[in-house]
Amino acid sequence: MSEPTVAEATNSIYESLKADNADLDEHIATLKAALKREGLKEAVFDPARLAQNNRQGRKLMQAYFRQRGVTVTYTAS
Repeated sequence: MSEPTVAEATNSIYESLKADNADLDEHIATLKAALKREGLKEAVFDPARLAQNNRQGRKLMQAYFRQRGVTVTYTAS
């Protein structure tokens, strides 16, 4: 089985967020490994796909991911 790509790991995180953060830490670790393999420094998320698409929700997500070693940015809406 091949390692997941950044896009696949990001989709897993969207699904986890919709499922009340089920296995979120595992998905973050997978994303972190995928970013490293692909030589990327940050994960880019679409705010429209987030459960809480407001400033507070986005900042909370950035802080949570930063604590786990992943920098999060958002696409322009």
